[in-house]
Amino acid sequence: MNKNIKVVAFDADDTLWINEPFFEEAEKKFCGLMEDFLSHQGLSQQLFTTQVANLPLYGYGIKGYILSMIETAYQVSNGKVSNKAIEKIIEIGKDLLQKPVELLPGVHETLQALQGKYKLVVATKGDLKDQQRKLHLSGLGAYFHHIEVMTEKADEDYQKLLQRLDIQGDEFFMIGNSLKSDILPVLNVGGSAVHVPFTTTWAHERIDHEIVHPKFKTVSQITEILDIL
Repeated sequence: MNKNIKVVAFDADDTLWINEPFFEEAEKKFCGLMEDFLSHQGLSQQLFTTQVANLPLYGYGIKGYILSMIETAYQVSNGKVSNKAIEKIIEIGKDLLQKPVELLPGVHETLQALQGKYKLVVATKGDLKDQQRKLHLSGLGAYFHHIEVMTEKADEDYQKLLQRLDIQGDEFFMIGNSLKSDILPVLNVGGSAVHVPFTTTWAHERIDHEIVHPKFKTVSQITEILDIL
């Protein structure tokens, strides 16, 4: 790994704290609610299709997810979904917005060891208000110099982040659970990246090829990045 690293950035959801399992739980509730109209598998597929189609409009996060559930309910029921079901879908969404923040193992230890040695930042996607809530509840805010809630994580988005941080690509080190969003674009702009796989990954964040790159590593848990840095 490059020895010129100045900034170490962390993805938030499923890197610092648990996130995807809460969405999977919400999806099961939604499928159970709408099972009179379509199979659970069919509902999951339709919800995913609707979510992805809506990303340019709503972005990532729970509020867009709620709207996609409501839209999917109308689609699969041919407009016959009841007001009571819509009310329950909104309740599912509100429950997601109030989930506790559960830190992943080793996060505090890792941040504490890196603090003062590097400029630490959060670089994550999602709803701004929700991510601010989770960061506040996590108790991790004091570790970070900068918080960036990004609408997308493409090459150009990371390039803009580098400009705001006033650093070059080879001075940037990214840690995250998504190969698509946290790793590939960072390597493309000249940064270093470490993949910390989570137990489950949203289908939209998966890639179907192996990454081989001199600035890329995979670790099994977040504390292992201390050996790399």
